[in-house]
Amino acid sequence: MTVRPDDLLPGGFVPPQAAGATYGEFLHLDALIAATDPVPDQTDGRVFVTVHQVFELWFRLILHELEAARDNLFAGEVPDALYRLRRTARVDWLLVSQLDALTTISPGSFHDLRPHLGTASGFQSVQFREIEYLSGLPDRHHGTYRPRDPAERDRLARRLREPSVWDAFRDLARGRGVTDLVRLYRSGPVDRELLDVAEALMDHDEGWAMWRMRHAVAVERIIGRKSGTGGSSGVHYLNSRRDERFFPELWAARTHL
Repeated sequence: MTVRPDDLLPGGFVPPQAAGATYGEFLHLDALIAATDPVPDQTDGRVFVTVHQVFELWFRLILHELEAARDNLFAGEVPDALYRLRRTARVDWLLVSQLDALTTISPGSFHDLRPHLGTASGFQSVQFREIEYLSGLPDRHHGTYRPRDPAERDRLARRLREPSVWDAFRDLARGRGVTDLVRLYRSGPVDRELLDVAEALMDHDEGWAMWRMRHAVAVERIIGRKSGTGGSSGVHYLNSRRDERFFPELWAARTHL
């Protein structure tokens, strides 16, 4: 049965009850699959495009979950925040495993594919940077990439202005009288619920760190030490960021125990 425009939710999404919507209509599969069609006419073009498109879909979900977790923490809704953070960490590890598909592209095949990419590069992913800023990356001004799209520039500027997940955690900790994170980790923690949030944040941080490391290795396996298509220094740039952490204070607390 045809879905009418009036049946759509904001953004054009089809609600389950809309006029007998089919699986394909509900998920907008025609549009989703069509988005993978304009790929370079080259052996591994579809693999390269699909992997990166799926990355961006997962990035979108992570942003949604982190926003909700941040708001939950500010509201003191700890169980809801944990629910969101634990899902985020699972998705982080999905991103790591997804790189295995990318490394099926041989160096010779990517050499033939690269001219088709022009200046397009994962270095330009705005959602990737949004995740880092929203998580609470201390150095939020790394890199030299500035989006050409004014809307993308505005999105990044907004992320830099708004509170991060880390800000929300610190607000929660202060509200519960916890100012010493080392004490939080000692045996018989002063606040078990707060400790669970801290460890959920660590799970997210660890997953993202593993993605950075695995991504750097995957890129080096495919292109060696060549510069990136988007103007970065390639593997050198990726390696320079491998030791970054969203929540360095949580990592440092382990050292000071």
